[in-house]
Amino acid sequence: MSTIDTRSHTAIHIVKGAVVKVLGAKWSASAYASGVHGGIAVQIDRKPTEEEIRLIEEKANNEVKDNHSIEIFEISKTDAEARWGDEIYDLFPLPAELTMLKIFHIPNWNINTCGKQHTRTTGEVGTIKIVKWRYRAQKHLLELSFDVEG
Repeated sequence: MSTIDTRSHTAIHIVKGAVVKVLGAKWSASAYASGVHGGIAVQIDRKPTEEEIRLIEEKANNEVKDNHSIEIFEISKTDAEARWGDEIYDLFPLPAELTMLKIFHIPNWNINTCGKQHTRTTGEVGTIKIVKWRYRAQKHLLELSFDVEG
């Protein structure tokens, strides 16, 4: 079984995939995981509704229940960009001298550069509960905080 930090970090990718599916957001501005807690801030140009937040949580937990395999690729930056374009990046920059990337991938759900540890499947994460959210209109950021249970 994966550690709780690994599970909550993997949950960031699952939540981001749900945010993309529900709101069409593309760029993450920040993310964190510590113990059972995690969070992500995504760039979006409007405040979501309560129903959309509920739908993000529901879709994230459906992805966990579906227990999809997680793929990790170690690939050159050039090859990664040729294959996936800028979809692999977030708003926080990677060091310019980086020539090899670790790519986290849940097919048809989320793809990101990420050098952290992850679970082997989405089902190992456990239930994701969004515990707090806020929209920062001046920065065009949706901040989601969640807990991983189970």
